[in-house]
Amino acid sequence: MTQHADVVVIGGGQSGLAAGYYLRRLGLDFVILDAGSEPGGAWQHAWDSLHLFSPAAFSSLPGRPMPVQSGEMYPDAGHVVHYLADYEQRYGLPVVRPVSVRGVHRDGAFLRVEGDTGTWLARAVISATGTWWRPFLPAVPGRDVFGGRQLHTVEYRTPRDFAGQRVVVVGGGNSGAQIAADLAYDTELTWVTQRPPRFLADNIDGRALFDAATARRRALEEGRSDTGGVASLGDIVAVPPVREARDAGLLKASPMFTRLTPHGVQWADGTLAEAEAVIWCTGFRPALSHLAPLQLRGSRGHIPTTGTRAIDEPRLHLLGYGDWTGPASATLIGVGRPARDATREIAELLTP
Repeated sequence: MTQHADVVVIGGGQSGLAAGYYLRRLGLDFVILDAGSEPGGAWQHAWDSLHLFSPAAFSSLPGRPMPVQSGEMYPDAGHVVHYLADYEQRYGLPVVRPVSVRGVHRDGAFLRVEGDTGTWLARAVISATGTWWRPFLPAVPGRDVFGGRQLHTVEYRTPRDFAGQRVVVVGGGNSGAQIAADLAYDTELTWVTQRPPRFLADNIDGRALFDAATARRRALEEGRSDTGGVASLGDIVAVPPVREARDAGLLKASPMFTRLTPHGVQWADGTLAEAEAVIWCTGFRPALSHLAPLQLRGSRGHIPTTGTRAIDEPRLHLLGYGDWTGPASATLIGVGRPARDATREIAELLTP
């Protein structure tokens, strides 16, 4: 069965919901296709101790402030899931789930969105699938010979799973620091980073990061010098658990090893560390395989865009994949502006 809509939004997480909010305000006919069986996007799959970088007041989608979580300055992932589910219901957003989109194709005046439960013909498409579903693992020698357990950030849940074990955590970003802090008390931890960890000042949270990203965008738009944005401040937000483990001397990073061995890891000078598990906190890539039929990929797997609009397919917008689709657009507070701009462009495109 083929259905029609002015706009099909692919992805029902925070970015897709922000787009839906503005599409509803503009009076467009739209549908949101979500691969998940429940509301909450990637947040429902996060590790148990994950908290936001910002207080609730600075972690909201457009139109609906996030309620404060009792007893928590920085809301946990479960609170975010409840917030997104409430947001979806409050604005009556037309989310269809579970639908796995297999491909987006050009079909004359339409874009044809093929899912595992049906087909939609749309005059415009917003891709908001994020990155969680495409974890990145670096090609480190010996990965295939290591006899212990290897997992990525997406598979980590709780330190109880590793109690008493020797664990190597790889990654100097927020995920690496938070998971290392999580494991620092009940495991024999080795934290490995490509460069010495750069902790942001203790008083900096997600709001300051959003402001830094916005200031960089404005500087570049106005032809001024690049401020460096978030990267100029550091790599790791010192949320309370990270700060506590760091100040207790439990977060001491080692340089990146050169290879895995059957029983652990080895550095260039021959130093060895045995391990039962290696956790790769090595980031993600954009989940864009559904757009492959459009043949739009550029360098680094990105689709060239102007703002959120694909340069070579003006009926397609990409939302929430990182700074290349809007400053801080992969965050709750940051996705609002690019969602608004994308939907306005779509409304202009569809206006006779």
